[in-house]
Amino acid sequence: MVKAIRVYEIGGPEVLKWEDVEIGDPKEGEVRVKNKAIGLNFVDTYFRKGVYKAATFPFTPGVEAVGVVTAVGPGLTGRQVGDVVACAGNPMGSYAEEQILPASKVISVPPSIDPIVAASVIVKGMTAQFLVRHCFKVEPGHTVLVHAAAGGVGSLLCQWANALGATVIGTVSTKEKAVQAKEDGAHHVILYKEEDFVARVNEITSGNGVHVVYDSVGKDTFEGSLACLKLRGYMVSFGQSSGIPDPVPLSAIATKSLFLTRPTLRNYAVTRDELLEIAGEVFANVTSGVLRVRVNHSYPLSQAAQAHADLEGRKTSGSVVLIP
Repeated sequence: MVKAIRVYEIGGPEVLKWEDVEIGDPKEGEVRVKNKAIGLNFVDTYFRKGVYKAATFPFTPGVEAVGVVTAVGPGLTGRQVGDVVACAGNPMGSYAEEQILPASKVISVPPSIDPIVAASVIVKGMTAQFLVRHCFKVEPGHTVLVHAAAGGVGSLLCQWANALGATVIGTVSTKEKAVQAKEDGAHHVILYKEEDFVARVNEITSGNGVHVVYDSVGKDTFEGSLACLKLRGYMVSFGQSSGIPDPVPLSAIATKSLFLTRPTLRNYAVTRDELLEIAGEVFANVTSGVLRVRVNHSYPLSQAAQAHADLEGRKTSGSVVLIP
């Protein structure tokens, strides 16, 4: 038996239960992994609240972890006991001391990267990668707007877009987070509780607007984000921490011939080659120093409910990890 977080019903952080579970032995094509660190992501709260539907109840949340292989399934080659591996995105179930994973879904972690750092960056970094390299290919001369610029993904987006030569505008909720966003490469930081971010973006861009908005906030920022875009700009809505945005009539994006997308990591890392390519670029950028990973908060896995409450209460910045 191992300990894990289980969810029997949708609701607030209180539905996260710390229990004994039986996980068994790995079958053909599987590995058993003893987790060293687990990344906390907003998507975990979406499944807990029912915004996204879990396939079964009860379920164990979590889409990001790094651990050590403790057993391999019969006939499996290419993996051995002692390998340090990461899981990112699929399948769900990382809020556990140990888990069974498809070998095709785990990624080798370079020995130069600490497991806690790797667990805090793999999903968030892969998300940042497909956002700036695929959804909208950021290049020198572009101006980008990043909401929640001090968050786990926002921090990495600011650094990555800056490294690609873009002018980065970030929105944050506090002066402390503004300092972090500046350090992470945001050229302009907007305190959205004190300023109208649409008016400030208009001022910063001399009325031209931005090429792309990376919006993980959702309901509270969506309409304003559309207003910040220049002609043929890209609205990349990749989260909804404030709630699901209201429906948008096509006429709202027709005025400026805007592009609107709601991407998810699973659709950009479909094949094994895509998974390795995206993860490889993330780890390379961490190793080279292009990306500085901020592991600002750590909780025991048994206190996942408190971690969820703090994340949703905007009491965190950077990455948050859970330690089994």
